[in-house]
Amino acid sequence: MANPQSILNRSCLASLNSQQKEAVIRTTGPVLVLAGAGTGKTRTITHKIAYLVGEGISASDGILAVTFTNKAAEEMRARVEQLLDGQDPPLVCTFHSFAVRVLRSHAPLVGFQSDFSICDTDDQRKMLTQVCRDLGYRSDELPARMLQRLISRAKNCRIGPEAQLTGESGPFAERILKVFRSYQSLLKKSNAMDFDDLIGFTVKLFQENRAVAEEFSHRFRHLLIDEYQDTNAPQYELIRSLTCVHQNLTAVGDEDQSIYGFRGADIENILRFEADFPGAKVIKLEENYRSTGRILEAATAVVSTNVRRKGKVLWTEGAPGDLITVYVAEDAGEEARFIARQIYERLSRGIHPLAVLYRTNFQSRQIEEALRRLDIDYRLVGGVSFYNRKEVKDAIAYLRTALNPSDDVALTRIINEPNRGIGQVTFDALFQTASLEGISLWNAIELVLQKQTLAARSRAALDRFRNLVFSCRKHLALPLHLVLEKILGSSGYLQALQDQGSDEAHDRLLNLKELVTVAEEHAAQGRTLLDFLDHAALRSDLDDFDQNARVTLMTLHNAKGLEFPVVFLAGCEEGLFPHGRSVAEGDVEEERRLCYVGMTRAQKKLYLTYSRSRRLFGRDSGGINEPSRFLHEVPESLTEVGTRFGSNLQRPPGAAAGYTHPMRRSGSYPGKTYDSAESVRRFLSEREGAGKPSFSEIAAGAIVMHDDFGKGRVLKVEEGSQGLKVTVQFPGLGIKKLLQSYARLRAV
Repeated sequence: MANPQSILNRSCLASLNSQQKEAVIRTTGPVLVLAGAGTGKTRTITHKIAYLVGEGISASDGILAVTFTNKAAEEMRARVEQLLDGQDPPLVCTFHSFAVRVLRSHAPLVGFQSDFSICDTDDQRKMLTQVCRDLGYRSDELPARMLQRLISRAKNCRIGPEAQLTGESGPFAERILKVFRSYQSLLKKSNAMDFDDLIGFTVKLFQENRAVAEEFSHRFRHLLIDEYQDTNAPQYELIRSLTCVHQNLTAVGDEDQSIYGFRGADIENILRFEADFPGAKVIKLEENYRSTGRILEAATAVVSTNVRRKGKVLWTEGAPGDLITVYVAEDAGEEARFIARQIYERLSRGIHPLAVLYRTNFQSRQIEEALRRLDIDYRLVGGVSFYNRKEVKDAIAYLRTALNPSDDVALTRIINEPNRGIGQVTFDALFQTASLEGISLWNAIELVLQKQTLAARSRAALDRFRNLVFSCRKHLALPLHLVLEKILGSSGYLQALQDQGSDEAHDRLLNLKELVTVAEEHAAQGRTLLDFLDHAALRSDLDDFDQNARVTLMTLHNAKGLEFPVVFLAGCEEGLFPHGRSVAEGDVEEERRLCYVGMTRAQKKLYLTYSRSRRLFGRDSGGINEPSRFLHEVPESLTEVGTRFGSNLQRPPGAAAGYTHPMRRSGSYPGKTYDSAESVRRFLSEREGAGKPSFSEIAAGAIVMHDDFGKGRVLKVEEGSQGLKVTVQFPGLGIKKLLQSYARLRAV
């Protein structure tokens, strides 16, 4: 009699195209699936898992599928459960959640206790701010955001602080190194890890304990990695360790969608896959099931300009679809009003969901205002997510402190929340004591109370806080949701909110009730307090994405993996998209891939909008904005150019048959008012003569400040075709060549 699961597998295979089927049935050795946007990569991965189990090639617990977001992991897990029809699914998770699983059972091998805490971005910045204060460094001298980027870069490149600053000298580099070391010492003392540490210490564990690596490699005989193009150096090393006793790796990715280089993602991981895994089979998925033919042709034309790619051509059996509308606005306000009007019209016809995508968050303000004026409800992705709300983070910090009083990060957050008379002066004294004695803040409290080194009022406040923590720890034996309720009550946190009596306080109370509900759901599933804390720490903004929203506003980076019938890509102008920093550093290919990602989110209709002027940092951009080079890379035959009134500008009345819009003639995008050769020349003349910086502004040897890179020393200044070019050495970041018109360096 035929195996029912085998019959199911044959039915599943029948629903796949030939390339997808080839990727599914190849079950041994390394396989690279180059999956273009909208070509069914998740379908391919989930069907391969079902095939492995259904054909008896592997048990479910011998398969590990890894992706980058909780949302993607949850979706993949649900699809696999449906395909397996009641059988237990394999482990489907993110890199970070897998690392936590490993470290919870093996943390002592890398010098941590198994109940370590996980610090999020906000925790990191607070720790770095406090470290700098303790070392006597000013926040404007060493911004926490800059330090956070340096530390993350060092960890994601698998190098330590010393290697990061090799070749650097002077007090600035020395201070950064001291902060690095103090920050890591504080984490270790608190039995805590940041997000980058989770992967880094798992790699360290596997590399220093071969038997542990082989144990996990034997356990998971089939490894499937989603979004392989986004892996960084530690994640790559983790994959190599997990395949150390076999080569059954299926890597699914698209080099054209590698957009996280700023986070350490290395596109070379996918480009050199065949060299890393000899004998690898490469399968291209090119049939698109999402977008119209014109959208695909336009997106492919843009990304094909890149050099660093393996190459594929997306196609669809669907209709060509509408032309891509390129809208030229006088200013950002007009751009926003145009987008809002188009959304209003489409919503009135029942067309949704719709998405407005942009390069940077500040662009959302005017679009939001335009939508509100038309009474259009929308959802903003990238705002404050549930687990990042103050009251939720405070409640979780109480749980972390109850579980581990030596968690300095959590204790710092709640030591005076609500106000219990422990001010900054008292806290600084505690921090200094902890630093000098090499102990945790919790032990520093015990020490100052024992030695009575603080004023009587401060000691009394600290004694009350210590007793509060002791009482909270007594509740840990209760069910998870009751632990949370007891701690919120005994801490005085709920009462403080009730006493405020404001609408904001009421909303915060509702959020805390929701958190208790979440805790109760976790308790019902048999999860522990550590499981609950891990869940809260590993959530991201995109995990709260509302699929039912009719209109969504988000950055291009957040839009990856999503799709919408109609997409507006706003702000297509040089300096904004591509971003000025990428242009200044000569790295535009990732920006172009980001454009490709944005364009391929659209299923039926795509708008590309451009503003001739835009206020940045409280002032006009000056002159006429140059349109994005990406607009020029879209074939003219695929576009229609819109006026401020939304109509098409194919050819002005009375123009010759060979008329071409000035955008195409001049290589610039001067906008709708420039409709003659003379006006184009005038535009170019005005632009070339406007606002050129002089050599006297910045000289070699000067110390300058950059908003993202911090302080640096100018090595060389030269005049280029695009304006003043400045070569700067930044401690910890190396030498960078920047265009002053974009970088806006300030003399210190």
